[in-house]
Amino acid sequence: MSAEIVNLRQFRKKQARSEKETQAEQNRISFGRTKAEKQLTRSLNEKADRAHRDGRIETDDDGP
Repeated sequence: MSAEIVNLRQFRKKQARSEKETQAEQNRISFGRTKAEKQLTRSLNEKADRAHRDGRIETDDDGP
């Protein structure tokens, strides 16, 4: 029975690289959009917000 010999320094570096790559992938998804995509998203959100505001029913809150 022989165990696999592991160099801890190399293992830590490999693990750190893996974590950095995972973070980089998340950042590419979050921040890696073109200006046109950002403008499209912004305009769609504004349109949805206007539709929501326009659909609200105005009530008179003076009460009895």
